[in-house]
Amino acid sequence: MNTEDKLLVEVWSDIVCPFCYIGKRNYESAISQFTYAQDVVLEFRSFQLDPHFVQDHSKRHDLTKSLSEKYRRPVAEIEAMQQQITQTAKAAGLDFHFEKAITFNTFDAHRIIQIAKEKELGNKLVEIFFAGYFTEGKNLGDKNILTREAMDAGLTREEIEKALTDDSYAYKVKQDIQEASNLGISGVPFFVLNDKYGVSGAQPTQVFLDTLMTAHEDWVKSKKPGLKIVAQGESCDADGNCE
Repeated sequence: MNTEDKLLVEVWSDIVCPFCYIGKRNYESAISQFTYAQDVVLEFRSFQLDPHFVQDHSKRHDLTKSLSEKYRRPVAEIEAMQQQITQTAKAAGLDFHFEKAITFNTFDAHRIIQIAKEKELGNKLVEIFFAGYFTEGKNLGDKNILTREAMDAGLTREEIEKALTDDSYAYKVKQDIQEASNLGISGVPFFVLNDKYGVSGAQPTQVFLDTLMTAHEDWVKSKKPGLKIVAQGESCDADGNCE
């Protein structure tokens, strides 16, 4: 993605993170109201909430049951939490269906996002993956389904296969995760504006808007060129000194 001469907004997120999708919508609401939106570019960075999840393709990994087993909490408690998140999502204009969601290891999805970013299709693909997971209940752990979703974003089958087999894309995912660790990011979504301002979590639209305004003011100031003196000769100053 070409971010030259743009105010860069980076967001670390994972496909299976509900607040990442909600945060994305709230940010988009803010940018739609931002006077200088044309100066801003958004880039998604990889993060895995459960990098050690082992996928068994012979069975369906129901999200609610998986969370109940992982955290040793009653299913009813998990469902109550999901209902609360569903209401929060609805306020952001999103339709969540946790009862359809299928747990999967997101590493391959992140590899494909990395190549999509090179084609300036990253944001479009992230939206498709989020909708597929939280609204449509698609099994993104299935390579065929993952491939079809990525092709819907505009990637070719060859590009997708390259992302899944070329180690450079796995390396980029790991680099993003390492950078998050270096920045002290332990939860997502986490937005970084202009390498200076951090916004943690699915903040309300107004928080994003206020931060965009502050970051943009700094960005504009940093772009103002300093005066370069190319020739210097005899002159007079305000104190009456002439030389």
